[in-house]
Amino acid sequence: MITLLWGLARDTPLAAVRRELDRFGVPVRFLDQRLVLRTELDLEVGERTCGRVAVADDEFDLADVGAVYLRPHDSTRVASVRGHPPSSPEHRHAMAVEAALLCWANRTPAYAVNRPAAAAGNGSKPFQLRAVAAAGFAIPETLVTNDPEAAGAFVRHHGEVIVKSVSGIRSRVRVLRPADLARLDDVATCPTQFQRRIPGTDVRVHVVGASVFATEIASDADDYRYPRAQGYPEPELAAIELPEVVARRCRRLAARLSLPVAGIDLRRTPDGEWYCFEVNPSPAFTYYESATGAPIAAAVAGLLAAASLCAHPGSRACPAAAAPAARRPWPGGEGEELSA
Repeated sequence: MITLLWGLARDTPLAAVRRELDRFGVPVRFLDQRLVLRTELDLEVGERTCGRVAVADDEFDLADVGAVYLRPHDSTRVASVRGHPPSSPEHRHAMAVEAALLCWANRTPAYAVNRPAAAAGNGSKPFQLRAVAAAGFAIPETLVTNDPEAAGAFVRHHGEVIVKSVSGIRSRVRVLRPADLARLDDVATCPTQFQRRIPGTDVRVHVVGASVFATEIASDADDYRYPRAQGYPEPELAAIELPEVVARRCRRLAARLSLPVAGIDLRRTPDGEWYCFEVNPSPAFTYYESATGAPIAAAVAGLLAAASLCAHPGSRACPAAAAPAARRPWPGGEGEELSA
């Protein structure tokens, strides 16, 4: 059985896991999104989900995949597709390949880090917060609204308030400043999340299976990922040991969200209370690993390697798996099937 990696070669977490898998001697297939226009996929979804993938002259059977690590970016934004309009065959082909692979990743019996259906919970921060609370963490008082009056009342009640995106789209977290109050009417056009600001120290936790890696971040910036934009120096990162009760909550939270690998954002208050803000289902852990030496990539690779070694070869009774991937010249013509 093989381990499949899907994403971009320059993606640092993907590259780090690939190096560790090579070090372990695990058979790996790397599906490079840069080659999406040269990628063809025949997929059959039913009682079994099976198929074949061909990239140029290289083919493999999805039934041979025992584990998969997914870090896809938007396939329509890779260099070979970016300049083509949405109506073009190139754009449609890239979207079809991505949709088919995401569908396979949700249905395959292979061990997936992480399944797209599980990662989709990141698209709603309020949904995530319910899981956070159920896992035993404290959460800040939170308001999601497009009502300017409700937003103003929340700010007046709590004083220091954080504003952030409701969705999984990356945004800069920041404290609401007095000058921002004049713009609260803008929330009428976009639901926005407001949270009471919690004083304390940020801790990023990576859960990898049963392993927990914690990094303490020393920074005065509202969002330590963008310190220079706020006039602060780069944060100082250090590996720490979590109290066992907090580590258990982190494992419980990742399991509740069906995420074998998760990045969890915590804050420890001066009086020792632990708050959780959100969970990243596709964490860029190399930033923390490079600063602390924590073997996160090796732990992810270990999960994949163990799953791949324990997997049983899939049935080849499926017609899509039994036959070679269909070949056709590029670009494809009208009337193509959904398979990419």
